[in-house]
Amino acid sequence: MIDNSKHKGLRKRLVDQLIKKGIRSNEILNAINSIPRHLFIDKDFESHAYIDKAFPIGSDQTISQPYTVAFQTSLLNLKPHQKVLEIGTGSGYQTAILVKLKAKVYTIERQHDLFRKAIKRLPLLGYEPELIQYGDGYLGIKEHAPYDKIIITAGAIDVPKKLLLQLKIGGIMVIPVGKNIQEMTCIKRISKNKFEKELMGKFNFVPMLKNTN
Repeated sequence: MIDNSKHKGLRKRLVDQLIKKGIRSNEILNAINSIPRHLFIDKDFESHAYIDKAFPIGSDQTISQPYTVAFQTSLLNLKPHQKVLEIGTGSGYQTAILVKLKAKVYTIERQHDLFRKAIKRLPLLGYEPELIQYGDGYLGIKEHAPYDKIIITAGAIDVPKKLLLQLKIGGIMVIPVGKNIQEMTCIKRISKNKFEKELMGKFNFVPMLKNTN
């Protein structure tokens, strides 16, 4: 678990790139600057950890591009101590960003191998969400709802209704929607039955899958 001066220098360079791409939140930039992304990916990719790209993490999943992580997180308009549901724990990197921003994070992962790794890695690195759960992201984590914010880190064909119902009135959901290329979609719950939707640009995510067993 080495995080040396070279890693820190590469993170600083990455942050400078994100600023040039339009990321403005000092809190998010500071989180990316402090979290050792190379410890969330396979050692084969460690030398590329601070390139602004997505990389495989096993189970046909990826760790998202740092710009995508920063952009999605910025759309949440997150405040300290808000309750956040993350769909798709993956490597745990996005989870760590949310924890660093002082959110109360409830995260769920469908791939058991990734779940098993994340439940060990995150506490070991000092990033402890409220809950890491193995299960179907389409179902959310109903027992801890409602959530101030919901973030989905895989591409959904449509917006899961069960997740909308777990969003607090006044809360925000950020979800990439689409089959091949996704439209980043920001949804605000206005009242019990009213939601406002805003499209925020095209991205490319691995598909959000349902449990079939």
